[in-house]
Amino acid sequence: MDEATQNLKICIIGAGMGGLTCALALANAGFKNIQVYEFASNLGFVGAGIQLAPNMARILDNLGVWADIEKEAVDLKDTSIREGATDKELAHVDLRYIRGTYKYPHMVGHRSSLANALYEGCKRAEKSIQFFFSTNVEKVKTFAPKPSFTAIPRKGGDPYEVEADVLLGADGVKSKTRVEMLKELGIHAEVKDTQQAAYRIMLRREEMQHDPELLELINTDGVIRWIGEKRHIIAYPVSNKNIYNISTIQPDVNFAAAPSATYTTKGSKTAMLQVFSDFCPMIHRMLNLVPEGEVCEWKLRVHAPLPTWVHGSVALVGDACHPTLPHLAQGAAQAIEDGAVIGVVLSRLPDLSPESINKALRVYEKVRKERAEKLVELAAASGRALHLGEGEAKAERDRQFAALKEGKGSVPDKWADADVQKYIYGVDVTQIAQDTFQEVFRGMSTAARM
Repeated sequence: MDEATQNLKICIIGAGMGGLTCALALANAGFKNIQVYEFASNLGFVGAGIQLAPNMARILDNLGVWADIEKEAVDLKDTSIREGATDKELAHVDLRYIRGTYKYPHMVGHRSSLANALYEGCKRAEKSIQFFFSTNVEKVKTFAPKPSFTAIPRKGGDPYEVEADVLLGADGVKSKTRVEMLKELGIHAEVKDTQQAAYRIMLRREEMQHDPELLELINTDGVIRWIGEKRHIIAYPVSNKNIYNISTIQPDVNFAAAPSATYTTKGSKTAMLQVFSDFCPMIHRMLNLVPEGEVCEWKLRVHAPLPTWVHGSVALVGDACHPTLPHLAQGAAQAIEDGAVIGVVLSRLPDLSPESINKALRVYEKVRKERAEKLVELAAASGRALHLGEGEAKAERDRQFAALKEGKGSVPDKWADADVQKYIYGVDVTQIAQDTFQEVFRGMSTAARM
């Protein structure tokens, strides 16, 4: 990479998993003028557990940050899918084959461990990456030949204009970059309310150790999913088995009157217990351990597939272009795949013209869009199968679970299905980008709208 390319000014809006991966991948590729704008005053490193699938681990390892994450993570050996009401096991899937098949295991960890490792990786590249925290990006003003936006310091100071050679909108499901891009293109598309919400709970070992059944849960190397009509709970140990992570999905009732309000609200412990009142006593004892006042509920929202992720020298990343329901545990992984591919395509620019930048970003879209959107739909379909009420569809699903116990057929919970795992874990998107860039780039016509 020549000096001019190294000094290409690349601005990233948002320091979530996608934004941090973009910054780190670009720095590792040799770029030296990377700016990250983040609304929050710091990354905070809070959050719940997260599944660390092999397709994510492969990229993190190549970026030099996997070893630190792996130290605290739990290596999953199996998953158990159970009836919420009875704790009866519907299916048991051995996951030990994953490490041998895909080189990396399927692990689970704390979201803060993943974010912190990416951030520390970026800090090691401090000469290349500059962070602007407590900064609101109000409006993307131009998309080409040089994208520009207005940055507003939240702690005082005058708004100022920022011009870049490349702009990456990694600003989440509420992305302002996406809103401005679609407006510029004359496309009407809005965030969709899924009518679902999630509780995210973390119990400490000392809170569970006096109950033998609960202690057995935190001591396992497995994931358990308890399913019921329109609801499920998924749980697993993280942080070297010192924390038990519990995530739920249930009908959204607390946000229904205010669909445009914040996506997080203080929840009611009484309401939470009522939602799962017909689940088994062990679940009740577990949920009862959540302290009063510490129940938080997240609204789950998605977006219809976009006709494009790229306009001019601007590209969308992660939840800004493909927010997904958590049923496949691939939201963060897909954002990380985006960032890794962007690092590949921009490092192969033949020149620094806006036309070449646009074509390179469209190669990124070509590599990523179909795959990401297929997983969005697959996650939604898996959720529908898990949440069935009484009827023929549920009876058929349960017949599939019964056949699985005899070693026949696929897993209705697609996260645990070997064929789905092969599609997700067995694909190396950075290698695809490297192998196909020249051919795809040469075949790209100059965009009609620059």
